[in-house]
Amino acid sequence: MVKDQEVERIAKKLDKMVHKKNTDGAIDLLRELRNMKMSLETLQSTRIGMSVNAVRKQSSDEEVQTLAKSLIKTWKKLLDGSEGKSEEKKKGGSPLQSSSSKDCPGSSDTSNKPETPKTPTTPVTPKFTTFPPAPVTTDSVRTKCKELLVAALQTDGDYQTIGVDCEHLAAQIEDCIYQEFKSTDMKYKTRLRSRISNLKDQKNPDLRRNVLCGNISPDRISSMTAEEMASAELKEIRKALTKESIREHQLSKVGGTETDMFICGKCKGKNCTYTQVQTRSADEPMTTFVLCNECGNRWKFC
Repeated sequence: MVKDQEVERIAKKLDKMVHKKNTDGAIDLLRELRNMKMSLETLQSTRIGMSVNAVRKQSSDEEVQTLAKSLIKTWKKLLDGSEGKSEEKKKGGSPLQSSSSKDCPGSSDTSNKPETPKTPTTPVTPKFTTFPPAPVTTDSVRTKCKELLVAALQTDGDYQTIGVDCEHLAAQIEDCIYQEFKSTDMKYKTRLRSRISNLKDQKNPDLRRNVLCGNISPDRISSMTAEEMASAELKEIRKALTKESIREHQLSKVGGTETDMFICGKCKGKNCTYTQVQTRSADEPMTTFVLCNECGNRWKFC
């Protein structure tokens, strides 16, 4: 059976690729995983399923996506098999005894049978939402922040359907942020507030569900920008506003005349475009509107 250290090494490399948004070389790591004989304990302790799923979402390489899906599907079968054995034990049947009586009738000796994976004591979902032990702290600020994160993660009750320990997950997210700043200063608090606000957002349930399911790791959510956490609707609005701003800027440049006669008050550049409009009576001179092509500064020249 494969060693946990080898899987953890690959998981860290995949997480680093996702964090840097560069999945070059991921295919080699996925092929290495494909050749490993994985156990249920290794899947749970290393969280390799989350790392592979994150790479699948980040990569645009079809081969990476296909191989990642294949690995997750294989591991899910292993997980489902374990849950099925657990249910059979609750009904009074033993998977080992059943197998023994089928292969060798009349015999109850199971000493030669391969050891089966231990059934986890807590419910496990196909999303691999298991996390390493949560750090313990007595800092009152950190404790309060974790409580607020728990409340945000429990919005709408999705955590009950998915089957996630929100206190454990919140501790992981808070610790990732704390490890970045090494203190509970204003930067730390600002980062926490933005995570809490976005996770509680009723208009953006996908972010919260992806975090609960493990599609977005604690390390990833702790460092995402406001633009990355935004809902699909808000992203479309921002995209439309950006296009409109670009269009207005281009129109102002097309409609004017380029010149180096003016000096921008902001960047001191001379690359400008101007237009003249009659804003006063006919016997008054025209008003000149100037646009700096370097920094976008606008002003009126009378």
